[in-house]
Amino acid sequence: MSLKKLRKKIANNPRLNHFVEGLFARYVRFAFRTSRFERTGCEDMDACVARGEPVIFVVWHQRLIMAPFMFNAPPGARICALTSAARAGRLAGQILVNLGWETIPMSSHQRHITLSREVLKRIKQGCSIGIAADGPRGPARVSSTVPIVWARTSGARVFTVAFAQKRVFRFPTWDKQMLPMPFSRGVITCQEWTDAVPRKPSGEQVEELRLSLQSALDHITDAADAALGKPHENPNTPA
Repeated sequence: MSLKKLRKKIANNPRLNHFVEGLFARYVRFAFRTSRFERTGCEDMDACVARGEPVIFVVWHQRLIMAPFMFNAPPGARICALTSAARAGRLAGQILVNLGWETIPMSSHQRHITLSREVLKRIKQGCSIGIAADGPRGPARVSSTVPIVWARTSGARVFTVAFAQKRVFRFPTWDKQMLPMPFSRGVITCQEWTDAVPRKPSGEQVEELRLSLQSALDHITDAADAALGKPHENPNTPA
């Protein structure tokens, strides 16, 4: 058997995938519980989730793995993430499931109207939606229009969220995916994005809103890094 076929067989093994997903989930939970995190600016988002008001939660894909710990959600609160239906996306999605989230897998062959109906159905049921603004394929820290579409169709409040940690492990992926380290210090910070989204925005308005959300998410992510004295790492703006 060739190395390529062997890798594919391993990747498609349900038992192995389940083991890896559970292992990653336990590790992330351990890293969070053994580290000291400070949460700032999260009061409004926490209050919405606590009273059952669904929100749209936007983060850069690089820091998505810590998303379940960015909420201070009460027992029973529903949070759902949009993930890729591709193999890597399924793995990431199942890690989030192991940490208490629901997922909606996105396929490149899926009609947007079908996905929209599922997202709106979850929101109407009181489920908050988490979106990696630049995921699942990038480019890194370039927002898509997806959060704008969901904000327009649902009317839900939009919160930009980021985490930073003194010590992290970076995967060799397109966005240098960050994995938290145990026994470290970190911050979780949040800020509401308050731009009004018209019911029928023009293409120019959509682009302006996309750039505004991207800037807001960059700002809060850079602020989280700065709070720990970490160097500027935004690839889209000068240091």
